[in-house]
Amino acid sequence: MRTLISTAFVSLDGVVEAPGGEPGYRNSGWTFKDIEFLPEAFEIKGREQREAAAMLMGRVSYEAFSPVWPDMADFATYKVMPKYVVSTTLDEKDLVENWGETTVLRSLDDVAALKETEGGPVIVHGSAALNRSLSDAGLIDRYHLLVFPLLLGAGKRLFGDADKDTQQLRLVEHEAYANGLQLNVFDVVP
Repeated sequence: MRTLISTAFVSLDGVVEAPGGEPGYRNSGWTFKDIEFLPEAFEIKGREQREAAAMLMGRVSYEAFSPVWPDMADFATYKVMPKYVVSTTLDEKDLVENWGETTVLRSLDDVAALKETEGGPVIVHGSAALNRSLSDAGLIDRYHLLVFPLLLGAGKRLFGDADKDTQQLRLVEHEAYANGLQLNVFDVVP
């Protein structure tokens, strides 16, 4: 069984929307504003590329990443990695040709089936709505959260507000950095 890892830049109040400058959100690019860049705080990003065997994302994130990431040296490992896009509306003809093998999954059942296959970890990038659905369905096994010392108020959140049973998490790694960022890695307790 494969491990499904959700990775996110998240504000202290849980917002994950447009951390890199994606248009349409008033606080877009919040990961670059007034926070000193410390390379050690982002070490987890390189580790994710080395350890992941596949990438999963929703349609909106795919449409944001696919025109940019294939040609970025920072994301070279992802170019050759199998990618899965969860979407009921994306057509195979809409997939970019220069980003390697990409498969469209139509449902959370398809994601559950992917987890049952052989192979290494599958990493989920971006995809706020997909993350909430995966969490609510109990499909996420681990969270890699880089928490920024910001309160953004409104915005898409990592976790939904569905009324559900308590989900226990076990902190397996943590670090606080001089710029205020915190790395928190949690395993989901079955």
